[in-house]
Amino acid sequence: MSRVGKKPITIPKGVDVQVAGSIVTVKGPKGSVVTPILAGVSVEKKDGFLNLVRGGEEKKDKALHGLNRALLQNAVLGVTDGFKREIDLVGIGFKAEVKGKNVVFSVGFSHQVTFPMPDGIKVDVKPDAKAKDITHVIVTGVDKQKVGQTATEIRGIRPPDPYKLKGFRFVGEILKKKAGKATGK
Repeated sequence: MSRVGKKPITIPKGVDVQVAGSIVTVKGPKGSVVTPILAGVSVEKKDGFLNLVRGGEEKKDKALHGLNRALLQNAVLGVTDGFKREIDLVGIGFKAEVKGKNVVFSVGFSHQVTFPMPDGIKVDVKPDAKAKDITHVIVTGVDKQKVGQTATEIRGIRPPDPYKLKGFRFVGEILKKKAGKATGK
């Protein structure tokens, strides 16, 4: 039995869950998320809880049981609390600003980089109060996968340089600085 899959998902107040075949729609105060249920697993809704029941005992069925439960739990958390990823722009002169549905980055290239915001994702830009040369970018939304994908695409614009550690990095990310070129005999 999947330890993750057998845990019931509590449906908080203000959240509406609709089960229609292999698609579950979760609506809450922050928005709505549509989650497809993968084959071999069915969803039962009763008494304010969601329970997932798998159809077989094969290894694939057991794996999908836990995966589907985690996806539904993330949908419920997303519509109640939302998800966020934070990115620091580390470098002198690195700037970002929101212009309509785009985020414009000035990060040391000969041109500005324009990043279009996907639907359902909000990007905020704030200067860091502690350090003058760091800009803080906050990506928020209700879909955990979309938030993570958008944050990774933003980080990919200017990944951290391994020698000077300048570039975009996630908050809390630990980077290892490489030694410079050593002079030899």
